[in-house]
Amino acid sequence: MIKPGEVFSIVKDNQPVEGCTISRKILSNGKDAAIVFSMAKGTDISAETYSQNKLFWVLQGDLVVYSSAFGEVAVHTGEAVWTPTDVPVGAKTDTDAIYVEIAPEGVENMSTTIQPGEVFQLADLVPYQTGSIVNRDVLVAPGMKFVVMAFDEGTGLSEHAAPGNAMVFGLEGEAVINYEGVDHVLHAGEEILFAKNGRHSVKAKGRFKMALLMTLEK
Repeated sequence: MIKPGEVFSIVKDNQPVEGCTISRKILSNGKDAAIVFSMAKGTDISAETYSQNKLFWVLQGDLVVYSSAFGEVAVHTGEAVWTPTDVPVGAKTDTDAIYVEIAPEGVENMSTTIQPGEVFQLADLVPYQTGSIVNRDVLVAPGMKFVVMAFDEGTGLSEHAAPGNAMVFGLEGEAVINYEGVDHVLHAGEEILFAKNGRHSVKAKGRFKMALLMTLEK
């Protein structure tokens, strides 16, 4: 179980099991969900049709996402792809693969630079800018928001609280995350969960990029 305020690693905690596909929710508000999938070499999740857009983000290994809308696309470590609604979508791998599937209901805005079936690097969506913090919404739905942020050295976010549960994913570099008065160092490849109304702050140690997934009050 993921505990708020503790740094952990999705990859280390969700290693594939030979011949199996394993799924586990890491963030949900009942309707919108983020799920970790661990797929062993040679496994396949059959194509099915969904009413939700889905974002597939590979944390380790190689994944093939396939759909009648765009054929087959190879998605490698650090890369992501999103899918349109109401078409069959499946996933398979010839290597072990660990990925996060983000599936909110009623997406209102998806970054206009990203087309369905187009593979992209999440960290490349935001540049560093001297003395600044750069934000970009990847997707926005009534109950969930996914944002990528780039912090220049020495920049940060003062203490605040989110109206829902939130998870930070370290993409590049490292930062000091203070949660409820306790400092934690978050490195690339690590995550930390904030409970609803949990007070937290961010201070970059050098240049730092992160992704932030939040559940929103409807």
